[in-house]
Amino acid sequence: MSQEAHEVKPMKKSLLAVRALPLILSMTILSMTIFSVAALASPAIQDNQPTGALNQKSLDRIYKEVRHELVMLPYYGVFDNLAYKVDPDGTVTLLGQVSPERGSTLKSEAEKAVKRIEGVEKVVNNIEVLPASFSDDRIRRAAYRAIYGDPALNLYQLRAVPPIHIIVKNGNITLEGVVALQMDKQIAGMRANAIPGVFSVTNNLVVEEPEKKKDEKKK
Repeated sequence: MSQEAHEVKPMKKSLLAVRALPLILSMTILSMTIFSVAALASPAIQDNQPTGALNQKSLDRIYKEVRHELVMLPYYGVFDNLAYKVDPDGTVTLLGQVSPERGSTLKSEAEKAVKRIEGVEKVVNNIEVLPASFSDDRIRRAAYRAIYGDPALNLYQLRAVPPIHIIVKNGNITLEGVVALQMDKQIAGMRANAIPGVFSVTNNLVVEEPEKKKDEKKK
């Protein structure tokens, strides 16, 4: 049985709400965002599943419902990156990082929400609450202003949960989420790299270019 990672992302009209990202085989989905690890089984494998294992239809439903519950959490925001994986026995493992301000509450609420889903037998909560740090808080604020203040990116700020997630830990920035164009990803990375006091920037933004895909289909 192979596994894929999906990151939980805010719902968008022009972009994919959740983008399939490799979490086990390779890192980037979005990821976080909010990642979900989907167990995809071939029909032959499903026929040989151990007693008590969920069928593919049930797994697909759980993937969707977990994502829905996570993106609807009231404290889930731009400084958080939630992820998850679902095992055939109904175990859901929560992953990702949450900001220290409301991180403990978000971590707890995420677990409670997922436990209510039909078919979920167990929840393993491995969400990391990022350490409190005045320096990291400064970097978060500066990164938000730099990225969402850029004329090419400020429209992303209008969404209920902006799709570019800024994760800061010990002076290191990781960008998670989905953007419309490769240029947007590059600009976000440049803006993050220009912030004083930042040690490194990891740009895991996923690019969705619908116009380019349409042109390729026509060919």
